[in-house]
Amino acid sequence: MKKFTYSVLAVFLAIFLSCEKDKIAMEEYSVAIPIVQSKADFRASISIDSPKAIKQSGKIYVYENYIFVNDNGKGVHILDNSNFSPVKLKFLNIPGNTDIAIKDDLLYANSKMDLVIFDISDLNNFKLKDRVEEVFEDELLRPTENVQEYDFSNFDWDNNIVIGYTIETREREVPTYITNEQPQPNFSEFDGSGTGGSMARFNISDNFLYVVGEYNLSVFDISNPTTPTITSQEQVGWQIETIFNNEGYLYLGSATGLYIYDIENPAKPVYASDIQHIYGCDPVVVKDDLAYVTIRGGNLCGQEFSQLEIIDISDKKNPQSLQIYEMESPYGLGVKDDRLFVCDGEFGLKIYDTSNSPELEMTDHFKELNAYDVIPMENALIMIGDNVLSQYSYKGGAITLINTYSLD
Repeated sequence: MKKFTYSVLAVFLAIFLSCEKDKIAMEEYSVAIPIVQSKADFRASISIDSPKAIKQSGKIYVYENYIFVNDNGKGVHILDNSNFSPVKLKFLNIPGNTDIAIKDDLLYANSKMDLVIFDISDLNNFKLKDRVEEVFEDELLRPTENVQEYDFSNFDWDNNIVIGYTIETREREVPTYITNEQPQPNFSEFDGSGTGGSMARFNISDNFLYVVGEYNLSVFDISNPTTPTITSQEQVGWQIETIFNNEGYLYLGSATGLYIYDIENPAKPVYASDIQHIYGCDPVVVKDDLAYVTIRGGNLCGQEFSQLEIIDISDKKNPQSLQIYEMESPYGLGVKDDRLFVCDGEFGLKIYDTSNSPELEMTDHFKELNAYDVIPMENALIMIGDNVLSQYSYKGGAITLINTYSLD
């Protein structure tokens, strides 16, 4: 009788397993495979080249009569802006570069994970002076959209870097009875001296260079300018995007809020406070006791709406939100005297009277240009967007266009 029971059980088990096997289905999924380069070849590829067309304009930086324009991930275009008539001079080919800062004719730049220093005292003979290796997060090692998995099985983390990805479609077996949901992306492999704009990640104050990465704040002592030493590096938040320095404090803009750090000891910033906001891309500028923050939604930045937020920072340990204004697609911003300049992407440059801030009054709107980043200088306003450099005059209190210059 027991023998008969075991036999029947075996038959049912065989039928059950057969049914389970029949429920296995095949599905396609996308895999990102890293394109690699050796660190030695990457570091040897820095060069000082003749002027060339820009590929993707990024941040701007002003030093003396020169404008430096970042070509995102590729390097820096240098323009002579004497008499507000820009002329291309050189291109610094710095692979993996996103930002710069300049002091005493020395240009500091990131090259992916390294800090590089150039002597720009002779515009006809730029020189790479030094390199500090492995001090930054690898900012370009980011997830690719519409990818479910990453294949790093053959990647040499010690000696190679990722310079891009190829996308491959693969097939795998999926038990259809487990879930009807589509597979979700698996990112488990990923555990700006001169004047920079509000989009800057580099900032120089006295003898210290401050650099924010996606998670870290790094501090370099540049009192010996050609051989900087790192004095502090700590995790300060999540998705840190920008840095602004004002009257002894650093203001870090992140995807989730504004962080304030005290630099009474400039070598080691100390956390003072933070204020959280809706999720979005977030540059910040400060004047007196007010911080102005643009928060951009959409794409990878966050929710679908965007705004300008004004924050009371009179008490650095207890910042308070005062007013929020709806925006279209804001990027960089700048503040000078009683004017706030907001780059609202394809919706142009918006200018506000801040004399009664937090109550703002729009006084002008230049709709004809794409606006990405802006620097209010003493005699002119410099703005960039969509590979076009624009300059405006403050004469007579009116904001008037001086010229536009295509970087293509």
